[in-house]
Amino acid sequence: MKEQYDLIAIGDTVIDAFIKLKDASIHGKQGDQTYEICLPFAEKVPYEDVFILPAVGNAANAAVSASRLGLKTGFITNIGSDQQGKDCLASLQKDGVSDEFVKITEGKKTNYHYVLWYGSERTILIKHEIFDYVLPDIGEPKWIYFSSVNENAFPFHNTVADYIVAHPSVKLAFQPGKFEIKMGKEKLAKLYKNCELFFCNVEEAKKILQTENFSIKALLTELHGLGPKIVVITDGPNGAYSFDGTAYLSMPTYPDPADPVERTGAGDAFASTFTSALALGLDIHTALSWGPINSMSVVQHIGAQQGLLTKEEIEEFAKNSPANYKPTTME
Repeated sequence: MKEQYDLIAIGDTVIDAFIKLKDASIHGKQGDQTYEICLPFAEKVPYEDVFILPAVGNAANAAVSASRLGLKTGFITNIGSDQQGKDCLASLQKDGVSDEFVKITEGKKTNYHYVLWYGSERTILIKHEIFDYVLPDIGEPKWIYFSSVNENAFPFHNTVADYIVAHPSVKLAFQPGKFEIKMGKEKLAKLYKNCELFFCNVEEAKKILQTENFSIKALLTELHGLGPKIVVITDGPNGAYSFDGTAYLSMPTYPDPADPVERTGAGDAFASTFTSALALGLDIHTALSWGPINSMSVVQHIGAQQGLLTKEEIEEFAKNSPANYKPTTME
């Protein structure tokens, strides 16, 4: 290994095919969290457009975000020996993300998801191929950002945790994906215990802790008790919250310049930008103020990466932010 990395992301990468729908409806009661998107059954359903976005997914988005913010970034992932895999490699290279640790498996397909895009929201049809997950020789990067691998990858999660234990100078940011949340906090206890930074949204926090009644403070406290040194919970338009064992902080969203185009990748943008700010030597208050800026920018574009900003662009937005755009201590 020739490179010394600031951040190495670990996780699955996918191709996202955004299908913009025009003949659909949303069913569900106000306040009901189980809304459904409905399409005419057994008919030909017209759509407006389609956009194919390679090399996306939680960890891939984080790698691109960190690279644009100026960090030397690598990415551990698996792709197939197909054209989609080649497209992912080309996209990563374009964004300055090293492909040194990208594993190409002959005879395998690259992960491919279909995103049903209606209004500013999306419903994603997902399928993760089964790959062999191996942690290569990565030396000692400053940070590892781990998120979203196939549920069949376990116990690879413990392999990552064991690496952190053996390399105490390396800090771990953990953003669980759908499968990590499904596995439960007990099965992934070693990963929770050894991470520096932990990210999830409010709904995910309640699933992880198996509760519906906790306040934000209680959710932060309970998640912190699992081991992470810093816990960050995002809450959509209500902003974000953090707890480092001492201070409970609340951060508002950055004002949208226009209605969101679609919201894919907003959480990834926040989490990766927060992590990158700490990797750049900045404090929690600055990290909290940077995260929503990148989220704001991402939702003004299609997909999770097009709107990701550079360090200079984020600093410019921060300089021109409203007076009340700052972290405050939670009551």
